Amino acid sequence: MVGFSSYGIQSMLKEGHRHLSGLDEAVLKNIDACKQLSTITRTSLGPNGMNKMVINHLDKLFVTNDAATIVNELEVQHPAAKLLVLAGKAQQEEIGDGANLTVSFAGELLQNAEELIRMGLHPSEIIVGYTKAINKTVEVLEELVEKGSESMNVRDKDETISRMRSSVASKQFGQEDILCPLIAEACIQVCPKNPANFNVDNVRVAKLLGGGLHDSTVVRGLVLKSDAAGTIKRMEKAKVAVFVGGVDTTATETKGTVLIHSAEQLENYAKTEEAKVEELIKAVADSGAKVIVSGAAVGEMALHFCERYKLMVLKISSKFELRRFCRTAGAVGLLKLSQPDQDDLGYVDSISVEEIGGSRVTIVKNEQGGNSVSTVVLRGSTDSILDDLERAVDDGVNTYKAMCRDSRIVPGAAATEIELAKRLKEFSFKETGLDQYAIAKFAESFEMIPKTLAENAGLNAIEIISSLYAEHASGNSKVGIDLEEGVCKDVSTLNIWDLHITKFFALKYAADAACTVLRVDQIIMAKPAGGPKPPPQGGMDED
Repeated sequence: MVGFSSYGIQSMLKEGHRHLSGLDEAVLKNIDACKQLSTITRTSLGPNGMNKMVINHLDKLFVTNDAATIVNELEVQHPAAKLLVLAGKAQQEEIGDGANLTVSFAGELLQNAEELIRMGLHPSEIIVGYTKAINKTVEVLEELVEKGSESMNVRDKDETISRMRSSVASKQFGQEDILCPLIAEACIQVCPKNPANFNVDNVRVAKLLGGGLHDSTVVRGLVLKSDAAGTIKRMEKAKVAVFVGGVDTTATETKGTVLIHSAEQLENYAKTEEAKVEELIKAVADSGAKVIVSGAAVGEMALHFCERYKLMVLKISSKFELRRFCRTAGAVGLLKLSQPDQDDLGYVDSISVEEIGGSRVTIVKNEQGGNSVSTVVLRGSTDSILDDLERAVDDGVNTYKAMCRDSRIVPGAAATEIELAKRLKEFSFKETGLDQYAIAKFAESFEMIPKTLAENAGLNAIEIISSLYAEHASGNSKVGIDLEEGVCKDVSTLNIWDLHITKFFALKYAADAACTVLRVDQIIMAKPAGGPKPPPQGGMDED
């Protein structure tokens, strides 16, 4: 009986495992881990949110208050906290904004659940209460939708900006008036006939160091961070041939040995190669193409002949960038250097190399092509500022996509949350049974949002929440916090609106994540697979 001396679960599982069960060990520990995570994201909520400095395992520095980036780069180990991270990621992929609300709100729900458990409620009763509460929340959200916001002209710049402002302001407070018109313009340019098919990938961001935010512009077309290969730097109204495999003499697939007896033969050998390259390039030039875009290296000799036939040569090494270029120009990428068909050629209005702030960029414009690609050119003083601006633009573009799907809006600046808290409180009084405590706590959780917004702006949170409740009790359901003056105001005059769809999914995902964590009552972890650790990889480049 050697080795089977232990009893219970120990004897069943391999040694080295960990087994946590019961309220104290499993449930409360899980809740604690989730609370820690939401404490991190919470201080970054809202326009006055603080930035976090995250240095990931590759030594890359992120300075941002975008919760999606923060939770992605933190390597969260705890399985329960991972559930919150997944909820945040789901929100980021579904809507592209509101990840912070999801993670922070789920953490708040769990914190309140912990108080209920300590009072003696069973987790399953809390889950039933929370489920009732989230269903009620969804009903109330529908009622809070601003009248007349169901129909929206997505091509109207002002309507777009009013819906986009709050999402951009939460990333770059004080600069939303510069950024929003740029984002709106870029989105409207590429918006297809049926707005529901809007593709986020069609709005590109080019980050160029130098200048300031007010130097940023929108370009209809692509901005490539590379220089033209030859001496020809601009072309107007040109046809474009795209070769994916590079423009160069091709080596044969099989190895061959050439025996050369005399000097003439050697000369002729080189000449035939030249003639072959010239023939290929001439064929491209004869097809009417003025610009050659190559996906790989461009050979010296090929470049020489391109110059001779007045062809402009561009090299785009990134495969994705090449696809976007094909989309912009309407070209078909050809695999090997040969004479292109007329159908495979693309067309651009102008393609030119310009210098912006010391770096050379190639600007490909295609005005007639209509809605293919547009680029927001961002300028800023440091890389991390540019990265953060890019995140703000991404949020704006995602918001635009969401409003193409569903343009209904609800009051922003915590007005919706306080109203939800008030309605759910009333709803909990009508319930009998133990669920009512859970519903009341769910209602209380909404206070986290105005409280956090106020705290991050350095205001007195308790005063603000009580005055918000007072206003809402007297029937002003659109009163929220004006962070600049630190008072409660009607948000419809401030023009702060949130998309209904963002709130809807954020609260739903948060409640789901919280219930999932509460449903766990045992954690059984096997012994981690041990093997020799892989040697650290050194000498990698930045990307």
